[in-house]
Amino acid sequence: MFAAFVSAVAESLDEPATCGVDLAKRVHLSRFHFDRVVAAAAGESPAAFRRRLLLERAAYRLLADSAGVLELAIDAGYGSHEAFTRAFTRAYGMSPSQWRREPSRRFFLTAPSGVHFQPPAGLRLPAKKEARGMDVLVRMVEHHVWLTGELIERGAQLDAEALDKPIELSVEGIDDEVSIRYLLDRLVWQEEMWLASVADQPFEVPECGRQVTTPIAELRTRHASAGSRFVALVNRLNEEGRFDETFVDTTCQPPRVFTYGGMVAHVLTFAAHRRSLLVGAFHSAGITDLGAGDPMQFVGEA
Repeated sequence: MFAAFVSAVAESLDEPATCGVDLAKRVHLSRFHFDRVVAAAAGESPAAFRRRLLLERAAYRLLADSAGVLELAIDAGYGSHEAFTRAFTRAYGMSPSQWRREPSRRFFLTAPSGVHFQPPAGLRLPAKKEARGMDVLVRMVEHHVWLTGELIERGAQLDAEALDKPIELSVEGIDDEVSIRYLLDRLVWQEEMWLASVADQPFEVPECGRQVTTPIAELRTRHASAGSRFVALVNRLNEEGRFDETFVDTTCQPPRVFTYGGMVAHVLTFAAHRRSLLVGAFHSAGITDLGAGDPMQFVGEA
């Protein structure tokens, strides 16, 4: 319910006349129950919560644009310049005009809920849990494996001519003369190769420039195995704090030493290039439901 309330407040910031009754209706609660639930979750009443966010937005706008104080007062729901100035001074310890003269201030006010105004027009919510940098890396790997699976499924919708049609845009030195089938194959055997390397097992790297004829059904089966194992490996390395440990990559000639973190960064970097080419090629073939393959929402939903 609190998330619905925050969403309703965000949608109402440009509606100065919005009151508690309006917000209660938007989240389908009685005004009495609404006030009690929100106050318990937010640590401040719904009216105080929204009023604080509007003041934070006004404080930001004083620093970021040239709107007059009266205009900002009205946008923040105040009926006069004087009423806004009094409220602003109580909250920030100085008048709006004084605040504007020093444009390097932090505009967040104390908030028990951790919810703040986020420029240009949204709200900043506290994280549901602590997330370290390596946790984000793991989530990016999960997105990569998920998206590779989705790309393989989109490949199943195309005939052989479309799968093998040369992709005009490629990057010399990374992949030359590529097709949808070639790139899907490359994404799958990249997972298999690094799993073999970490486990010190033999792996024959496909010959550069070879003609790729791998059926989609085979890619689907191999990715279902290798993708899940690769995600499990990265999760285990993260949980055990081993990204700085080294291993010998015997698939190289001669063998080379890499860190686990470097290996994961390598996979994500080159896979991102190949996935982008695939998304563009599928778009040209009329398959557009994966958008740009952007990991932003996927990572944010962790």
